[in-house]
Amino acid sequence: MQTPINKVELRQQLIAARRSMSELEKSQADARILQRLSDWLTKYQPASLGAYIAMSGEPELLSLYESLDSRGITLAMPVVVEKNQPLIYVRWLPGESLKRDASGTMAPALHEQIIQPEVVLAPCLGFNDEGFRLGYGGGYFDRTLAQSPRPTAVGIAYAVTRRQFATEAHDIALDYIITD
Repeated sequence: MQTPINKVELRQQLIAARRSMSELEKSQADARILQRLSDWLTKYQPASLGAYIAMSGEPELLSLYESLDSRGITLAMPVVVEKNQPLIYVRWLPGESLKRDASGTMAPALHEQIIQPEVVLAPCLGFNDEGFRLGYGGGYFDRTLAQSPRPTAVGIAYAVTRRQFATEAHDIALDYIITD
């Protein structure tokens, strides 16, 4: 396949690639990602994890989140409070209520306990060999990773979304990428 000339076109191709997965393929890929992420968390044992709620065909991790509390890992979810600002992370337990944040994604309804997670999961629309993530273009994860202290960033992606693309000065590489 020819390299797309811009990120808008690339995003459309990646969404199409994700949508082309059958239910069975997606379910099997999600199971492999869940196992690899669980193994990674067992090895690195972070005290806190910035998680995410899957949207638009992203890898679904809810079943893993439900088991992490018993493993002593504090969960937090990202919240967009204001456009063009870094994410904040709010303490969250599976089953707690969610509502749409300023970007329209599902986030904790209450912002009572803001935390700085040791590790953040970044769902990837696409990723490249250099460890850069392509998201939906809002720049929230890059602004978050530019802060100090910087959390360890783990991309979560389907292998079918691996592509080569140019990066920009504000893009920040992820520390790890876990795929199916």
